[in-house]
Amino acid sequence: MNQREQAERIGKQAEQQAAKPREEVREKVAPSLNEILERAERAYATYMEAQKEVAKAFRQSELETEKAYKDSEQQAKDARDRGIRQALKARDETIEKALGARDEAIEQTEQVYRKAMEQAGKAYQNSELRAKSACDEGVRRALKTYEETIAQAWQKREGTIDQAWKIYTKETG
Repeated sequence: MNQREQAERIGKQAEQQAAKPREEVREKVAPSLNEILERAERAYATYMEAQKEVAKAFRQSELETEKAYKDSEQQAKDARDRGIRQALKARDETIEKALGARDEAIEQTEQVYRKAMEQAGKAYQNSELRAKSACDEGVRRALKTYEETIAQAWQKREGTIDQAWKIYTKETG
């Protein structure tokens, strides 16, 4: 039984118990009670609709925050992968150049073959070490950037969700 039906039942009981009130008093009381009940029902319906809208907006905000986090994470992964690819390419190019320099030195002189081979081998080793160092540094930078980006995205996500909850609890509180 809803509030309106209860109010009407109570109103009928009151009418029966009353000692034949005047007609104009009955007309004033009944419409004002009905008006109050109708306004209360409309206000309650409006309140419930507003609460649904707040919950919907909160969920939308949460979904957008998750998407922003995933986008940031993907961007960080892409940046990391690019950095690693660049470091590997630079290493390969350096190694390739070192091999070419070694081969050229071997071709230029047969007389100082052993000396040229030793110099070329050393140049190759040094170049390879530099390439590996450069690669390691590139990988370190890419990983550091990735971790920082993920941490920032997570903090932003947490802040947004906290703010949304505060707004939601304030509105529904």
